[in-house]
Amino acid sequence: MRTGTIARSIAASGVALLALTACGGGGDDSSDNASGSSGSGEKQVNVYGTDGNMGSTLGEDFQDTGSLAGMSGTTPLTDLNDDFKKKLLGVDPNLGNTFNYAGESYDAVVITALAAQMAGTNDANTFKAYVNGVTVGGDKCTDFKACLDIINKGGNPDYDGITGPLSFSDPGEPAQASFGLLHFGDDNKIDDSKTEFVIAGDEANATKDEGSGGGKAATPNATGAALTIGTLLPLTGDLAFLGPPEVAGVKLAIQDINAAGGVLGQQVGLVEGDSGDASTDTATQTVDRLLQSNVNAIIGAASSGVSLTVIDRITGAGVLEFSPANTSDQFTTYNDNGLYFRTAPPDLLQAQALADLITGDGNNTVGILARNDPYGTGLANNTEQDLISAGLAQDDIKKIVYDPTASNFDSEVQQMVDFNPDAIIVIGFEESSKIIQGLNAQGIGPQR
Repeated sequence: MRTGTIARSIAASGVALLALTACGGGGDDSSDNASGSSGSGEKQVNVYGTDGNMGSTLGEDFQDTGSLAGMSGTTPLTDLNDDFKKKLLGVDPNLGNTFNYAGESYDAVVITALAAQMAGTNDANTFKAYVNGVTVGGDKCTDFKACLDIINKGGNPDYDGITGPLSFSDPGEPAQASFGLLHFGDDNKIDDSKTEFVIAGDEANATKDEGSGGGKAATPNATGAALTIGTLLPLTGDLAFLGPPEVAGVKLAIQDINAAGGVLGQQVGLVEGDSGDASTDTATQTVDRLLQSNVNAIIGAASSGVSLTVIDRITGAGVLEFSPANTSDQFTTYNDNGLYFRTAPPDLLQAQALADLITGDGNNTVGILARNDPYGTGLANNTEQDLISAGLAQDDIKKIVYDPTASNFDSEVQQMVDFNPDAIIVIGFEESSKIIQGLNAQGIGPQR
């Protein structure tokens, strides 16, 4: 059941978000993307991706022009302003046009810093009570310095960050979020000129509990021991393409915070670390090193599966974990001692945006190929339910969960050929390229 609203805007024009109905559907796009017969008389299958594969790096595995030209999909994404992008490129000139989760990473650091300042301590077991309240109620502020000024005057800050009105719900996650509707071009890269944005969720679901002090700082102008941030972000592994923009977002936030005077009168420290992926123990080793370095908060991991392997280790040590990219619904109810937060929206919200995109394109039968991990199965299940809520019958949907470490995906592709759907969703990471190559080989892929 949908509890939120959807809004859409065209990125290139920068116009305000336009309201859509709960079942989505932008009539302007459906004539171009709806399933049906192509000029050759053959059925054209629409292929969709999600945040694990909707990036230009996916195209590096394809040599032929147009191999991904018909593929579109969703990812948590804000219409980042040019000034923020310029600053990110100043931190890492090699980012190109890849900014996935950079805003979420930036905001995770700023919220953590504001909560510590509000609590008057770098002890996460104390400042965790202020995290949600920083994002709701009180006086609006859009950068750390402005929020810090409110705190030091005894006021109640409501941080609306790079990713917009954050409005955390009680579990410590966004009650609403922005998603990008991305499209691959003929060059097998994301065509930014076609990117649109939607808002999923409902700010009315934000927390009413502003924590200790009712949104007011424990001690305005508090000073104390320095806040130290650790990172657990993918420098290697199957989400390595997300690492650079996330790291840049963290570093930029710390630069801005320190330029504004820091937290508790001290400069914020940074200890960097690699999360790898769920197939290695890189994350565990990194977390051990970060804990030995006495970090107060860890930004990461990006992968939900990776976070599930280390969340007990982090929160059990009394350290705050703040992910910019975890989307699995498991974290909403996870027993985390109140120490886990995320700026990335849960899959429940991305599923709304994805289902609206698919039904809005006129697809009546849908195949789902999802990797077997908390991210893949969670997003697949939520999307399936949203498609049914939008009017599709259970028999109109075929869901296949696959082993992401398999050497090939011939069986799964053949099952999609036999099902012959209007649309196929691929919910995966870097193994998605093998799946899409298989779909193209069978004539049901995105290749145009």
